[in-house]
Amino acid sequence: MSETHRIIGMEGSLRRELGAHLRASRERIGPEDVGLSGGGRRRAPGLRREEVAALAGVSVAWYTWLEQGRVATSRQVVDAVCRALRMEPDAHRHALALAGFLPAAPLAGPGPDGVGAETLRLIHGWGTAPALVLDERLDILAANAAHRRLWGDPEDLPEERRNLLLQLASGPAGDYRLVDGEPLLRGLYEQFRTAAGHVPDDPRAADITRLLHRARPDAADRWQCRTVANFPPTTVEVRAANGLRGGTDALRLTFSLLRPVAEAGVLLLVQAPADPAAQELLERLARDPARGRPGLG
Repeated sequence: MSETHRIIGMEGSLRRELGAHLRASRERIGPEDVGLSGGGRRRAPGLRREEVAALAGVSVAWYTWLEQGRVATSRQVVDAVCRALRMEPDAHRHALALAGFLPAAPLAGPGPDGVGAETLRLIHGWGTAPALVLDERLDILAANAAHRRLWGDPEDLPEERRNLLLQLASGPAGDYRLVDGEPLLRGLYEQFRTAAGHVPDDPRAADITRLLHRARPDAADRWQCRTVANFPPTTVEVRAANGLRGGTDALRLTFSLLRPVAEAGVLLLVQAPADPAAQELLERLARDPARGRPGLG
């Protein structure tokens, strides 16, 4: 395939992805959300295409072609449609990126030499806070000792399953468990969709989605959902699998994603203690990992 044909194919995929993003947004918003009357019983959820077109000031035919991925359009039209659909800022930026008006997040991750030495020194310098280096697909590239103490070593996983979403969906292999990991998993999946949507034909992203369906078939609706958002800091309770002797077996961690500006395509997931009790337990684990393991005192 020539470079010209590859670029044309990529543009077509992005237009279709933009159309799917607009359609999903249209189906999530009701007429009452935009000041319209219900207009009687509706066969499908959300606004009608002609309603979106009227709100955005474009023809019904043009908006229909936009949803079908058949046309490119101006930034002015994309902005108008996003406003008509009452998109949140993250979803609006995602639409602009798909339409070619903002740079897309790279999926390639670090260069051929792997994660930079400075990034590795950074996470290993956090002696008590668990941390991971991830790419935009949330594949795990490196972990510090504090992460391995809680969740096990990602290197022990098969390479295709060395992904944060898959680890959360299947249950971490270490000595600790999330009490309610659904908000965390949902937020990270929306972050994954934000990046993966910019490269709709990426085989690794498709493979991750397939493995998520296999690991959690009960959440099929989520894996098919096209909601996008940047991951917000999320606090969850973590509990030892079998309880700890002689001390608390639970701690609260705040999960945050950071982006080192000097290394494109790389994210840092930091799990900071949410209160003094969590800080104390993480420090105890760092001093004497055996005392923090379930069943050991």
